[in-house]
Amino acid sequence: MSLPAEFHEIAKRVNNWGRWGADDEIGTLNLITDEVVRGAAAEIRTGRRIPLALPLRQDGVQTGMIPGRVNPLHVMVQINQELFGPGTVACSDDAVTMGLQAGTHWDALTHVSHSGRLYNGRPAGTVTAHGGAEFGGIGTVRHLVSRGVLLDVARARGTDRLDGGHAVTPEDLDAAEDLAGTRVRAGDVVLVRTGQVRACLAGDRHGYAHPSPGLSVRTPAWFHARDVAAVANDTLTFEIFPPETEDLWLPVHALHLVEMGMPQGQNWNLEELSTACGETGRYAFLLAATPEPFTGATGAPVAPVAVL
Repeated sequence: MSLPAEFHEIAKRVNNWGRWGADDEIGTLNLITDEVVRGAAAEIRTGRRIPLALPLRQDGVQTGMIPGRVNPLHVMVQINQELFGPGTVACSDDAVTMGLQAGTHWDALTHVSHSGRLYNGRPAGTVTAHGGAEFGGIGTVRHLVSRGVLLDVARARGTDRLDGGHAVTPEDLDAAEDLAGTRVRAGDVVLVRTGQVRACLAGDRHGYAHPSPGLSVRTPAWFHARDVAAVANDTLTFEIFPPETEDLWLPVHALHLVEMGMPQGQNWNLEELSTACGETGRYAFLLAATPEPFTGATGAPVAPVAVL
């Protein structure tokens, strides 16, 4: 089934191909300039650090709904082993097998394609079984530090958690921006809170997965107009799931990653941050969120920290 005309119309409005050159591999992360980072550092008032990652554990958020995206399997490969002979210092080492997008993570621009193309018009076939992503893999993101802004849509709508069928709209983002008392600006990383992660934290993995609130297909134009560098939220699928338009699966992924070249983050725990921002009335902060540099990968784990 081909993508509808509505999708292609939005794609034309938000497309960034060639904006930073034909060889560009990091898209909207180009908007995070030295000036933006200096402005982000100026948001720090108390130095309070709030972690935003979910624990990496075998009974993590994955339920098998996404083939191959397995929760971390952690094993010990040596325990108190005296590698250099009896009486020497003993070492313990670990190994882990996991889907790189199993927990709190960033999607690389190569995570999805549509119509045979990736960001900047690259052929989808440049992602291969042996080499992974030839261009635009997560390893090209050498650093991701910027001003973060929490758009607490759930709080703005007067609830702890949005209903599963709620598609977050531009109007919702406007309301959350008003609540925040700050304007999203070029180079910002926007964190959209739906409250959905509360299901995961309560142990309901299936209820966390679906039905889930998430971003509407109308929101990419909102982020594009403000030159946002990246967006993350507190859901498994990022966009509303099941989709708002029947049989139109992952359109927001395609608009963000392929057309805009804007990274997406999923499974972020924004609950402590929401409480802190609500208490202080300040919703902007320094955000440190560099993904693990897996060469050729289409996504990677991240342990983001907001500094207030």
